[in-house]
Amino acid sequence: PGAEKALFRALKTRSNTPKYGLLYHSTFIGRAGLKNKGRISRYLANKCSIASRIDCFSETQTTIFGEKLRQQVEDRLKFYETGDVPMKNIDVMKQAMEEALHEQVQHEAEGSAKKKKKKKKAKKEEEPMDED
Repeated sequence: PGAEKALFRALKTRSNTPKYGLLYHSTFIGRAGLKNKGRISRYLANKCSIASRIDCFSETQTTIFGEKLRQQVEDRLKFYETGDVPMKNIDVMKQAMEEALHEQVQHEAEGSAKKKKKKKKAKKEEEPMDED
């Protein structure tokens, strides 16, 4: 409630909006120049929102998307400093999807190999018991 009051008071009087909260005190925002703090704050909030949705709705746990989104924020900071144009979000997400699918296939292959070993071991243990 207090944060809302402060925000709406600032908007009503057309003064600067208050700058506090988890995102604003992030190291990403601290590294940004004074002119770009608001921009990078919005950008970081967008990436956090995307990451939380992916975490919520994905069937398998992976860190690939979070790492790619973090790299996007780093690239955006670099863009504001030097002017190097970062990759488009759609390209980064396609790349992340490919990596996540590859990781999932690899994980499933390892899982099926372990299951086969367990079945073999279980069969070997059952055979001596049947002889009695």
